[in-house]
Amino acid sequence: IRNLISSKSFNQLAQLTDYYLINAARNEHVKKTLLLAKKQKKIVISDRYIDSTYAYQVVANKIDKKINSINQKYIIKNLKPNLTIVLKSNFKTIYSRIKKRKKNNKFDKLKNSFYKKAQNTYISIARRNKDYLIFDSSKNTTELEKTILAFVLKKIK
Repeated sequence: IRNLISSKSFNQLAQLTDYYLINAARNEHVKKTLLLAKKQKKIVISDRYIDSTYAYQVVANKIDKKINSINQKYIIKNLKPNLTIVLKSNFKTIYSRIKKRKKNNKFDKLKNSFYKKAQNTYISIARRNKDYLIFDSSKNTTELEKTILAFVLKKIK
């Protein structure tokens, strides 16, 4: 499902179709990975979750908030992260990183206004939640990696 969503050839999907494919992928991930890991008391690091859907689909693609809320409650129930790290960056750096990738997907070719809406949404969500940390990743340094690792280790102890 994720390959279908990210595929360049499927960038013509209707926004609601795209939204439901993303939720289908999330449902599989929750049921087959996250719930199993929770049962086994394992630590899971995930690169995207419900905030991504909210930022990309609800805010930037204008999917109805009520539809999203109903779907997220049904799919994730009460499964929430203990810590969420938001990496913000300036757009010059973002575009430079995208250009360096060997393989791009449809999310890499969106308008600047889309990325701004998404980033602002992540930051807004993070500022309202105590289990969120925001870091500026414009400069790709090992110092940032060490800082993030220290926060993660503190959280899991």
